[in-house]
Order: sequence, then C-alpha cells, then structure tokens
Amino acid sequence: MKKCPHCAEEHQDQDAFCCKCGANVASVTSVPVVAETDGKARASLILGFFAWIIPAAIGAVILGHISRSEIQRSGGKLKGGGMALAGLIMGYGGLAMLPLMVIIIAAIAVPNLLRSRIVANQASAVGSLRTINTSAVTYASTFNRGYPESLAFLGPPTGGKAADANAADLIDEALASGRKSGYVFTYRVVAKDPDGLTCAYTINADPVQGCGTGNGNCYFTDETGMIRLDKVRPANKNSPLITG
Repeated sequence: MKKCPHCAEEHQDQDAFCCKCGANVASVTSVPVVAETDGKARASLILGFFAWIIPAAIGAVILGHISRSEIQRSGGKLKGGGMALAGLIMGYGGLAMLPLMVIIIAAIAVPNLLRSRIVANQASAVGSLRTINTSAVTYASTFNRGYPESLAFLGPPTGGKAADANAADLIDEALASGRKSGYVFTYRVVAKDPDGLTCAYTINADPVQGCGTGNGNCYFTDETGMIRLDKVRPANKNSPLITG
C-alpha cells in the first residue's frame, strides 16, 4: 500500500494517479502494512479455554464470529483468524457438552434430593405418630370418654365452633385427614372397655406409594406410645422398636 503525498489517500502499489486529488503517485514508495492481532480473536481464544463454563463458551463463540468477520474486512490490517477459529471450536465444543453436563448433574442431584425428601418424610411421620399418641392421652383425660374413635376426633372444629369431644383441636387438619408429608395414617380402634369406651388402638403410618417401594419405612404404634418400624411391609406390634 502507498499514500498520496498530497491528500494521504491510500492506493494499491500499481496505481499511478490519486483517485481523490489526481496527483502522481507512481513514484511513491509503498509502505508495508503491519497487521495487528485482533483483540477479539485473542479474547475468544482465552474464553475458549474455559468453554466448560457456559457463559465463557457463549462469549468465545460470539467474539470468534465477530473477530473473523472484522479480519476479513480489514484488508490485511488485522490478523488472528487462527485464534478466533480455535476459540470458536472450543466454544461450540463447550456448548455441545451442555446436555451431557445437565444429565450428569441430574444423575447426581436427583437421587440425593429424593433421598433427602424420603428421610424428611420419615422424620415427619415419626413426629406425627408421637403427636397422635400424646393427643390421644390428652383427649381421654379431658373428655373422660376413652381414646378417640378416629383421627377426626382429634382434629380442629369447623365453622368457627369451639373444640369439643367430636373435634378436640389437638392435631392439625392434614394429620386429622390421615395423610401428611407423603404418609398415610390408619387409625384403628381395637378394644373397648365394659362402658363402650375405646381403651386400645393401633396406628399404621405407611408411605403413600406403599410399603416396600423404597419410598420410606413403615411405622406402627398403639396406646403404649411405643413406635415400631418395618422397611419392607406394614409394621405391627412385633416389629423392631425405633431408636432415637
């Protein structure tokens, strides 16, 4: 490339006259063009090394495309096409791995989340059984009519009514319905005294999906207040006692 000595217009080496001012440029010595490395190409390459981080991969791809476009339009003034291409390849490689990364993360996280939920539901079920046992004793001593006939008798009253023997307001509405935190609670009256008052009961707490499904232990309790568990079938009075 050479410049007109009068107007500094750039010309190709073979040009004889300036197309802008008409000056003779045939004898003007051409000045070699020193290409500079495009900063975007360099940035694309650097981000490409971190393409396993999604934002870096996206940045490498965007800057790589912009850089290659500007290099092509620069007429040799910019270089770094190889850097930009390398950044593009690594960037697209990182984006291509995104579905695999999601699958790997899900494979690790989902089982842990499910297990944590099961453990939380089991702890809630044991706590609920203890609450029912305590409430049953309170019910019997408060109303002098033995243990309740069902969980509903321990639940909250409706319509703004005051608590009574039919709705003692000793447990929450969910537990009174027999289903809470992934467990189904089955209350059974098993014995009555000569006056017809309930003197013995049993409660089974089983996962909603059923016992032996891997969704939690099965529990059993009765008027003794002791809680027992079984991992594969509905628990009963002969099942092992829980500890802790």
